[in-house]
Amino acid sequence: MDDFEARLKGFGVIPVVKIDDAADAVPLAAALSEAGLGCAEITFRTDAAEEAIKNIKRAFPDFFVAAGTVLQKNQVDRAVAAGAELIVAPGFNDDVVNYCINRKIRMIPGVATPSEIEKASYIGLCTVKLFPADILGGPAYIKAVSAPYRHMKFMPTGGINKNNLKDYLALNNVICCGGSWFVKGDLISKRDFDTIRSETADALKLVKEAGR
Repeated sequence: MDDFEARLKGFGVIPVVKIDDAADAVPLAAALSEAGLGCAEITFRTDAAEEAIKNIKRAFPDFFVAAGTVLQKNQVDRAVAAGAELIVAPGFNDDVVNYCINRKIRMIPGVATPSEIEKASYIGLCTVKLFPADILGGPAYIKAVSAPYRHMKFMPTGGINKNNLKDYLALNNVICCGGSWFVKGDLISKRDFDTIRSETADALKLVKEAGR
């Protein structure tokens, strides 16, 4: 495990965030940091994503920001220019994955099948995003596909919540989990950062209880 992967493992859980107003990015990052979590995945599901990443990195240079829901090569460029340190995708787009690899940009593509896991392994990737993890079968599915792909590490996302987080983190090949239950869009839009701070602290307790 390299330093980058060790950092992801240290987080345990990465908040998957949809921001409609880039002005909410800095107070959100502040709430997460105050709870003890210095990371976020800002999804490119809204037009505010790029500016939100810029705002966070400008205010908190050491805050780890991933760009999520990256579907196109131009989004990769925009995310990296804004300050994103990691590109995350819901699926496996060969053009986007190869674009990142050729430019030595950290990338975690999404997978759902053994064929996609094998494709990632074949081109040298050792960490993939399992999505949508819960619908696919959760921890039991990861255990099942791990036998032939023992070297592969997973970042399960989709359906992760406070009731199953520890089940995922109990698996040695789960590097971290992506979750949105403690950074719900309505909490952000209402600017209820106190609740986000409290919910994040509770999530980190579960990470600690899982031995991370």
